[in-house]
Amino acid sequence: MGRITSFADLIGIIKDKASQSRAALVSSNPKSKSLSFHLSVLRATTHDPSTPPGDRHLAVLLSAGSGSRATAASAVEAIMDRLHTTGDACVALKSLIIVHHIVKHGRFILQDQLSVFPASGGRNYLKLSSFRDEKSPLMWELSSWVRWYALYLEHLLSTSRIMGFFISSTSSTIHKDEYEEMVSSLTNTDLLREVDALVDLLEEACKIPDIPSSGGKTLADKITRLVGEDYVSSINELYTRLNEFKERSNTLSFGDSIELVCALKRLESCKERLSEISNANWKRAWIDGFWSLVREVKGMIGRLEDNYGQIEKSIVGIGRREKGYESARFTDRLIIGYGDAVRFSSGRFSNVDRFNYPVSGRTFC
Repeated sequence: MGRITSFADLIGIIKDKASQSRAALVSSNPKSKSLSFHLSVLRATTHDPSTPPGDRHLAVLLSAGSGSRATAASAVEAIMDRLHTTGDACVALKSLIIVHHIVKHGRFILQDQLSVFPASGGRNYLKLSSFRDEKSPLMWELSSWVRWYALYLEHLLSTSRIMGFFISSTSSTIHKDEYEEMVSSLTNTDLLREVDALVDLLEEACKIPDIPSSGGKTLADKITRLVGEDYVSSINELYTRLNEFKERSNTLSFGDSIELVCALKRLESCKERLSEISNANWKRAWIDGFWSLVREVKGMIGRLEDNYGQIEKSIVGIGRREKGYESARFTDRLIIGYGDAVRFSSGRFSNVDRFNYPVSGRTFC
């Protein structure tokens, strides 16, 4: 527990103790599994700005993925209830960190429940675009983090829906040659749609707020690390797709070439900010190689480069491919035919292969 510096801190501590005591009393009933998750959520999302969710409480919540679908649903419901009923910026940020951990480290059944939780998805999926906590200057600063982080996670879920798997997830593996064969089987339209979605995600990552000046650095650092790991996973996905476009460079249509150049221009504009977010120095040579590939692919299709301003005018009226803020249900892009197909009993995910997205990027067997 952090040091008490204000009356608001004291009130937060009292609220934490009272709510945890009530939940502990009720969850002592062996039949109250959902209330047990509720207690773990309360313990992981205290009002203290100096401590992110503890590993022990995160492990309890992630364990819900080892049970039944009803068990996973109970855990997700407890997390979302905490997120949507709090007016405290620290509690909201910690709830969002738990959501991010489910995306990255949860088992598939838990991720599935997260993706279909709302009756309707779409824009403002997490319903925090107007979040404001005015209790103190620190809470006001952290409120901007809540709004941005919720929007970033909405982009992460939307991008994962387009890709057909959860970006940065560590839930399973696929052989490298099978994965590359799967990517090579995609149409140019699908490849461009995926590249566009990944660039959108990285653009949103670049909007991460500055570290709060009046406290909350521990929470901000935790979130920054998680986003930095997503950056590594995202450029891993882009690397494979750009290599595929490199092979197809001589057969791309004029319209596809324009759209790809536009995406690469947007991507390059993120480079400096992304390097500030990511601390993956151990992968520096690989990351540098990725940016070299970006320049190479752009050059191969980019005799367009010199007169790019003229090209931009030519695509007025064509517009970027429709993306929007789609529901987090993964129904549009289904990856079929490689590895063990997973049948989603919810009916929203049919025959979707799962891939491994560890912190260090994709793991190939």
